[in-house]
Amino acid sequence: MLYLTIIGGAFITWLIMAMLFTPHIPYHIEAEIDARCDHFVHVLESTCQTHLERGNHVELLANGDRFYPAMLAAIRSARETIDMECYIFKKGAIGDAFVEALSERARAGVRVTLVMDALGSFGAFRTLRKPLRAAGARVAAYQRFTWYSLARLNNRTHRELLVVDGDVAFIGGAGIADWWAKPMHRKPRWRDLMVRVEGPVVSDIAGIVAENWMECCGEIRTGTETYKPHRPVGDVAAFAIKSSPADRATASRALFQTLIEAANEKVVVATPYFLPDKAFRRAIRRTVARGVKMTVVVPGRHTDQRWVRLASRRMYGQVLEAGGRIFEYEAGMTHVKALLVDDLWAVVGTTNLDNRSFEHNDEVNLAVRDRSFAARIRCDLNADIASSREIRLDAWRRRPVWEKLIGTVAWILERQQ
Repeated sequence: MLYLTIIGGAFITWLIMAMLFTPHIPYHIEAEIDARCDHFVHVLESTCQTHLERGNHVELLANGDRFYPAMLAAIRSARETIDMECYIFKKGAIGDAFVEALSERARAGVRVTLVMDALGSFGAFRTLRKPLRAAGARVAAYQRFTWYSLARLNNRTHRELLVVDGDVAFIGGAGIADWWAKPMHRKPRWRDLMVRVEGPVVSDIAGIVAENWMECCGEIRTGTETYKPHRPVGDVAAFAIKSSPADRATASRALFQTLIEAANEKVVVATPYFLPDKAFRRAIRRTVARGVKMTVVVPGRHTDQRWVRLASRRMYGQVLEAGGRIFEYEAGMTHVKALLVDDLWAVVGTTNLDNRSFEHNDEVNLAVRDRSFAARIRCDLNADIASSREIRLDAWRRRPVWEKLIGTVAWILERQQ
């Protein structure tokens, strides 16, 4: 028994050390590159192993009162397939509405496939899967807690995706939960963005959902109803970029850092969890030093992760000293995950600016190269900035002593959050 205790203790110690103190990769770009040139597109295609799809129609949907009705309407109109993947799927009014809509379509003969993350949807999976499976839907949990998968316990699917009939897709930062739809516990509803997509890039998004379903159940999706022919329905060019920790050098990290370092005029980042590592902070300083205007929008006092906010505020100084600007959103919890570069490139998806998204989670982003869509994103981010408080360098330096002390301890979250 003593030997087993020693071995168990050694294993747990190793696991903690591996998760918290794995050396970071010192990312940097080989040579300067311009985000406006054609070569930049080739770089992203090769680095992120994707392809720029032209001929799409994209619509930005701000907040739950817009994106939930649009998603439910798409589900209710389904005739062949509904493929959905969620990190967060919770019980409540919104969860019930989706379960009812998905179940009704499954009973009508539509093939409904749903992947929920076992951790993000913990507590709801067992309850919600029963009516769905009874209706004929296929439901699976991603990375369930089993003894043989402990080595991958830290890998979650953080993707929030919906694909209907292989023709329409929704992608963005919102899961399925009431706090995106209405005020909860005397707190404002969460601020977030989703994108409704039609066109050739939908087939690529469908393949990303199919990847996680295959990992859960072993089924390789091959049907013509899943992957539709590429027919142009608009004039927007876009990438669907998936990211997974199968390789530590993830595509989401390459996407975000390359876009920021290729900027010429301005960069606006909106993220609920701002914990860039040393290499990313150096990239930000290099970008600002070239004269690029850098703006970061993060949650204020309404954050859902107070410890993460303290860890995040600890590193504000490096961004502010370089000349960047930081705004804390005050109208509620902002869960917006967006990147805007030179009013040309706009990224909306699930990736946070933190190590968890870059190294541990399965993520997905829609990167759009279109000035009209970028202008729409810019309008939303400007409104968020108007509802925010700017953090000045002198005020940051005068932050309370207790915050400085806690911040020195909260650094450990930089490797995990």
